[in-house]
Amino acid sequence: MAQGNSSSNDLVFGLDDRPGFSVSTFAALQHVLASFIGIITPTLIVGGVLGLGSEIPYLVSMALIVSGIGTFIQARRFGPVGSGLLCVQGTSFAFLSSILAAGFIVKNRGGTPEDILATIFGVCFLAAFVEIILSRFIDKLKKIITPIVTGTIITLIGLHLIKIAMTDIAGGFGAPDLGSPVNLLLAALVLITIVIFNRFQVHMLRLSAVIMGLTVGFVVAWSMGKVDFSSLSTLPLISVPVPFKYGFNFDLAAFIPIAIIYVITALETTGDLTANSMVSKQPVEGPLFIKRIKGGVMADGVNSAIASTLNSLPMTTFSQNNGVIQLTGVASRYVALFIAAILVLLGLFPIIGGVLQQMPKPVLGGATLIMFGTVAMAGVKIIAESGLDRRAMFITAISIGLGLGVDFVPEVLSSMPDQMKSIIGNPLTIGAFSAIFLNIILPEDLVEEEQEAAAQEQDDQQSAEPVPVSVDR
Repeated sequence: MAQGNSSSNDLVFGLDDRPGFSVSTFAALQHVLASFIGIITPTLIVGGVLGLGSEIPYLVSMALIVSGIGTFIQARRFGPVGSGLLCVQGTSFAFLSSILAAGFIVKNRGGTPEDILATIFGVCFLAAFVEIILSRFIDKLKKIITPIVTGTIITLIGLHLIKIAMTDIAGGFGAPDLGSPVNLLLAALVLITIVIFNRFQVHMLRLSAVIMGLTVGFVVAWSMGKVDFSSLSTLPLISVPVPFKYGFNFDLAAFIPIAIIYVITALETTGDLTANSMVSKQPVEGPLFIKRIKGGVMADGVNSAIASTLNSLPMTTFSQNNGVIQLTGVASRYVALFIAAILVLLGLFPIIGGVLQQMPKPVLGGATLIMFGTVAMAGVKIIAESGLDRRAMFITAISIGLGLGVDFVPEVLSSMPDQMKSIIGNPLTIGAFSAIFLNIILPEDLVEEEQEAAAQEQDDQQSAEPVPVSVDR
């Protein structure tokens, strides 16, 4: 096996090195293992909550295929599209609540599963161009969408999704055995398994914690007779991508919150690409870095448009794969070709999605509770690291209060027109608008006043201290 030419002692193979087949395959499998659950889980949740039933295996297949295509585009680069880094593209959790809200808008009108999917994919396709356009001046966007705004919205996303996880833990929407001890025990088993695996010192076992938790829960549920594979025989042997298979619809009330999340995910991708550049020993400033960021964010938008075309949910750059680069010492972007091939190969067989569809809700809920809680805490961390001064607390408190308020008590908007209710009744929409608006209008001198007051208080304390008197003896 030939050693790479990387000049870094931390990397065995640098960005442009070409590892052998065995090394590339092994590294690619670890990336797939780290990202597999993240790729398929949003689809399983959307399919389950919106009652998409028989469409779920096909949608899971498309999620895997599109992730493979997106990973290839991100690493290979096509003109201005792509970062040229080893970045795995996967289905984004950030869009979940907005996509579910869009689905319920159609469902409440009496729409069929096909109508729901036509609207979701139509809206996500058009909204993807928001991120594509923003990629050209992503560096300037940070002046408006600050860490306080981003952290607030991400916190709202996580908190809103926890309700879905808890419903799954109880058995799922409309389950006849909702809240039964068996359901709660299954979810607890998954939670405990994930915690145990996270305690292992072996890094790969920690990366596999969620997969192991779901596997243990799935096997136990199967032994209890809560899994039925009888429907697998009806699935086709191969899944073939069909552009806009379900049609193409648009709804303004569904579009606005999804477009906002595309803005936020553009900034998240910037952070993930910066981290990826660091672990890959690439520059994190200067013209090359800016080119990578703009190309990577544009690839995020392009990949999301491709995802909608091929009947999958929006894509984003996964951060967990940066840990795999550190673990393996392989940062070669050519490994992305192997990752893409594995994901596409897995996606071609709908039986994979069919098996995953049978995963009992409490098992899935036990894992997603941790995932969504982690999303919420990631938002809190962003807010805290940006400096939780009086101005930041003011923005965060009002925005999260409004977002959770309409989520907990939707009746507060009952007298508004349906179109307006659909728009600002989404906790992410009203929370995001509030955070952005307050961030623009609240003067920065609130921070300066607070700093001056703290400095004055410190001076007063020092002046009040007794001066020691020296006494000659």
